[in-house]
Amino acid sequence: MPNPTITHSTFVIERSLSANAETVFKAFSDPSKKRLWYAESDGKPPKEFTMDFRVGGFDTTTSIMGDDTPFPGTPLTNHTVYQDIVPNRRIVFAYTMALGDRRFSASLATVELLPTDIGTDLIFTDQGAYFEGADGPQIRQAGWGTLLDSLGKNL
Repeated sequence: MPNPTITHSTFVIERSLSANAETVFKAFSDPSKKRLWYAESDGKPPKEFTMDFRVGGFDTTTSIMGDDTPFPGTPLTNHTVYQDIVPNRRIVFAYTMALGDRRFSASLATVELLPTDIGTDLIFTDQGAYFEGADGPQIRQAGWGTLLDSLGKNL
C-alpha cells in the first residue's frame, strides 16, 4: 500500500437524559435494549448482532449498506471489546469498523453517566484513528450523535 495515511481525532458528545443512570446503563448493557437503539436505529434489522457485555467481552454488529450508499450490498461491521465497566457510571470500549474486508478505523470510546436531579448527563468521548481516507471524524461524530439520539428516544 503506497503512502498509508492516518487521521487522529477526538470528539465529545453530551446528552441530558430524563432517565436515571441505572436505566441508561441498562440500555447499553442489555442486548435486547441496545439492539433497538444501536443495531436497528435505521429501522432495519442487522445481518448480525452479538453481545457479551463484560470486561474483555466482544460485540459484533454487521449491517448491509443500502442502495442509497456508495457501497450497496457491502457489509459494514463494528467489532467492540469492553475495556472497563463501572455499573451505572462508566463504560470504556475499543472498537474497529470495516467495510467488507477493509478495516477503516479504530477507536477508544468512553461513556460517562452522571446522575442529576432530573435524570442523567451522558458524556461520550471518542478517540479515533481513521485510515486511508475513511469516513473521518465529522461523519463518525454525526453517526454517534444519531445513535445517542436514538438511545434517548428508546429509554
